[in-house]
Amino acid sequence: MESKKFTVVDVRSTAEFMGGHVAGSINIPLQEIVDRADELKELEQPIIFCCASGGRSGQATGYFKAQGMDCENGGSWMDVNYKLQA
Repeated sequence: MESKKFTVVDVRSTAEFMGGHVAGSINIPLQEIVDRADELKELEQPIIFCCASGGRSGQATGYFKAQGMDCENGGSWMDVNYKLQA
């Protein structure tokens, strides 16, 4: 996350996202992620996926890396938030 050009995508549910999230992040729940692949491809890359613990974001990262997308698993949204503040 050294580069300033990336997009944070939170794959938690909308309700979880509304309870707190990384400022400027986009919420695309994991169950919608494949259907919204074209939307993701238009975002600034790399894409940093995050969720509550890193499990769901790991699934999204694995799927999109296999599609050739520049992305990484940021783990929990709180970890991503901390790294961005540092």
